[in-house]
Amino acid sequence: METKSALKALSALAQGSRLTIFRHLVEIGPDGAFAGRIAEALGISPAVLSFHLKELSHAGLVESEPDGRFVRYAASFATMNALIAYLTENCCGGQPQLCAEPCAPAKKSRPRVRKATR
Repeated sequence: METKSALKALSALAQGSRLTIFRHLVEIGPDGAFAGRIAEALGISPAVLSFHLKELSHAGLVESEPDGRFVRYAASFATMNALIAYLTENCCGGQPQLCAEPCAPAKKSRPRVRKATR
């Protein structure tokens, strides 16, 4: 991933509602969800959700696919993984075995549905 793409992705995620939406889509998995389901799950109005999905899409973090009259949205795991790789590629001088803790997501118990911040 290039620095410009990383900055675009990080900028998109640096807003509370977009971060909540993206994390929700990551939690759902590769099948994604329709906008109405996302809005309902997160308590976000459809117009506001549409704005944030557009910003996430422009950053390459969300993919959309028409499905009949509706559009299904899913997290772009390829972009997410590229961003993580970009952020950690030189971890401990390029020797990740020297890092105090491995670069792996922590297991936390958290509520399944989070309300978006506005």
